[in-house]
Amino acid sequence: MSGHSKWATTKHKKAAIDAKRSALFSKHSRNITVAARTGGDPNPDNNASLAAAVARARMVSMPNAKIQAAIDKAFGTGAEAVVYKEVTYEGYGPAGVAFYVECLTDNLNRTAADVRSAFTHAGGNLGTSGSVAFQFERKGQIAVDKVIVSDEKKVADRENAVNEDEFMMAVAEAGGDDYEDAGDEWIVTCDYTALQDVVKGLEDQGIEVKGSELTMIPTTPTDVSVSDAKKVQRLVDRLEELDDVQNVYDTMNRTDEIEEALAEEE
Repeated sequence: MSGHSKWATTKHKKAAIDAKRSALFSKHSRNITVAARTGGDPNPDNNASLAAAVARARMVSMPNAKIQAAIDKAFGTGAEAVVYKEVTYEGYGPAGVAFYVECLTDNLNRTAADVRSAFTHAGGNLGTSGSVAFQFERKGQIAVDKVIVSDEKKVADRENAVNEDEFMMAVAEAGGDDYEDAGDEWIVTCDYTALQDVVKGLEDQGIEVKGSELTMIPTTPTDVSVSDAKKVQRLVDRLEELDDVQNVYDTMNRTDEIEEALAEEE
């Protein structure tokens, strides 16, 4: 499968999640607030975007109280109701790698200045709207743990994997487009408009879903050297540290060699 999986390419960062938990919760809170307001319903059962946002928050163990507080903000029922705006930035980083950056902000001037500074510091530059978006395809991604939870589950076991053809058929029946082996997980991809339907389709077949999200997958990944890959990753890290930045997508081709080199940098 072309492109790269967010789960597969950020495994080397998972050990540092606890140290960044406060900032991580802040990002998820914004995402939940916007999803709740955009969907017009505080109930995840009736709001697919909110359901996906809540699922992502729970993947990082965000407390239910914080999730509810973020939902409340969307409808002005909380103590600090706030309005966030969605804004995207497009540009090029080191080695000509294209970047697509999604933000949620209550101060457009601050966000624009912070993102521009990150690109400039990395030797890159921001482009106009649409300048790199055509190099990405929006998709839904679903993570499925390979460990069997019960005899009824169709998920592969690390030691005694079930027939992969069975899992492939289950993905097709649920409406998924493709899947890839990401080590401890299967990553299923689907049309972004069908994400919740595919999740339900997998669960209806006894497959336990670990998490799901919307993502941007590069249509033509950019090959880079190891040294340039490290520069690209530093820009990714710098952008992800910004409070207003929600998601950072790039076209760098993350080969096994590149992944190993980046893991050594941690």
